[in-house]
Amino acid sequence: MRSREYGPDLTPPWKRSAPAPEVPAEVDLVVEEVTTGFCGAVIRCEKTAQGPTVTLEDRFGKHRVFPMEPRGFLLEGRVVTLVRPTAPAARGPQRTASGSIAVPGARARVARAGRIYVEGRHDAELVERVWGDDLRVEGVVVEYLEGIDDLPAVVRSFAPGPDARLGVLVDHLVPGSKESRIAAEVTGENVRVVGHPYVDVWEAVKPSAVGIPEWPRVPQGQDWKTGVCRALGWPENTGAAWQRILGAVSSYKDLEPELLGRVEELIDFVTVGVSAPGS
Repeated sequence: MRSREYGPDLTPPWKRSAPAPEVPAEVDLVVEEVTTGFCGAVIRCEKTAQGPTVTLEDRFGKHRVFPMEPRGFLLEGRVVTLVRPTAPAARGPQRTASGSIAVPGARARVARAGRIYVEGRHDAELVERVWGDDLRVEGVVVEYLEGIDDLPAVVRSFAPGPDARLGVLVDHLVPGSKESRIAAEVTGENVRVVGHPYVDVWEAVKPSAVGIPEWPRVPQGQDWKTGVCRALGWPENTGAAWQRILGAVSSYKDLEPELLGRVEELIDFVTVGVSAPGS
């Protein structure tokens, strides 16, 4: 007796699931994985031997990797299929993280005699993150101080001049502060000290970039960075906290204007009218 032949799918048509819409897994897209309920923002997509995967980061900074399976995620409550985003076509001039027009294939200049000093390592890393490309093209080196108290001695040792200007970026530069008194002592024709109003450069990163409503107010007498971690419920590891903050910065759009303008001012000060060696 001849058996009946059936198609591969015996599900009645009215019970079959409609194809889920395909959504490019763009960075920062927030989705929920349907099986585990893990909710997070897209960090990256990768091609593996087992198929494409997506890495999500939840609001506590935890990362998890998931296969990009059909109907595997929820987007605003709707089932979707994540797909790898296509590389956008180049449109117009490319820009650096600071918003400047990028110079394709540009090589770093020989370092100028002039320098920009910042207060600490975190300040230097943030400046490098946003202005690094610009600084290399201009041949400007950024160094950091271990606090501002030694700035007068640093300036004397540097011996600034018309061809070797010195720019200094200071935290918490407000009228009447210790920082403002030291700045006034060293400022001159070839030395410019500028600053932002924040207690620490952490605050110069927009809270929205970090995923918090605002920077906490830390009572006087407490270590500010430790107090911030405690108030936000982060582990009291300021080094790890800074890496989390720095990792949230991708361009000048993630920084407060009070810092942006001051760094641009210093770059102009040490480069305008001064030639780099060999240029």
